[in-house]
Amino acid sequence: MRIVELVSVDGYVAFDLDCPTSAGGTRLAPDVTAGEAGLLARAMTYKLAVLGEPIGGAKAVLRAGDEDRDAVLERYCQEITPMVEKGGFLTASDLGTRTEDFASLPDYRPGSVMHQEVGGEPVDTMVTGLGVVVAAETALGGLAGRTLAVEGFGKVGGAVVREAVLRGARVVALSTLYGCVADPDGLDVAALERLRAEHGDACVTRLGLPVLPPESLYEVAADVLVPGARTGTLTAERAGRVRARVVAPAANVPYTEAGLRVLRERGVVTLADFVCSAGATIGYLGDRSGEVHDAASARAVVEERIAALTRQAMEHPDGPFAASCEVAERFLATWRDPEGLPDGPPLAPDA
Repeated sequence: MRIVELVSVDGYVAFDLDCPTSAGGTRLAPDVTAGEAGLLARAMTYKLAVLGEPIGGAKAVLRAGDEDRDAVLERYCQEITPMVEKGGFLTASDLGTRTEDFASLPDYRPGSVMHQEVGGEPVDTMVTGLGVVVAAETALGGLAGRTLAVEGFGKVGGAVVREAVLRGARVVALSTLYGCVADPDGLDVAALERLRAEHGDACVTRLGLPVLPPESLYEVAADVLVPGARTGTLTAERAGRVRARVVAPAANVPYTEAGLRVLRERGVVTLADFVCSAGATIGYLGDRSGEVHDAASARAVVEERIAALTRQAMEHPDGPFAASCEVAERFLATWRDPEGLPDGPPLAPDA
């Protein structure tokens, strides 16, 4: 792991492996850390490996707020341009950033299918949400009549909710930074969408339901829990309170080592975050190879790939997270020397 401290902005770029090309998104938030960058780069290594791509994982994190994001991103893009020109670092949007933020980079492809919008939703966001939902659907054998508890209602959380409802599921709980709302009969998703457009994350306070603390989401009885926040949220303590049958993460590295162990001991199906959230990565790779040529083909490729990876993982005696790690590690061993392999899977440290 190599972590580069940026000089033009307050932030870091983490490179998990020493290799010619590394790829990963750029995250912007006021409280990101170098340690978070390293965890996310490791998750990206496993995501690329499980897809059979001989590319190292990377992640950039920029410490900034909304008031100075544009200036920070402009300086950041200028600083990383030499790395991008050499093919050493490929990046895209993540938490706090948008596709157009990277238009000045030399590898930006304005005509990319992944940059197009369908119904006002970027294709890369749509297929990220699709991947999470397909993984959950595959694990359960169907989503019609099933229930979801979803953490976060931003770009990806919104995509997860829309896709799940299209497939016949009910969203029975939703949380943002402002709190958690729940209804066992299913939340009014259309109303939440309208409220979010006007009030942002405060939408949960405008629905007319009791507003609980955000972490109450983990205790909601549901078929699927979708962690969608930051790294390390599923600690041992929280894992002991989870009432869902399946965890299908939209966020990267939600599990701590102890949290994963507790969930497994309690019989909760723990899907790998680096599989569930791989939709955009699959789409970008397919766009570059020519396999993806429009939104419909992006959806088809993502659904087929994530469903296949999830079916394979569900057959493993140690659970799907361990199975997906094995797939990734077997592939890494085909192009890395033993001393150049990651020193462990993408799990957050226990507090």
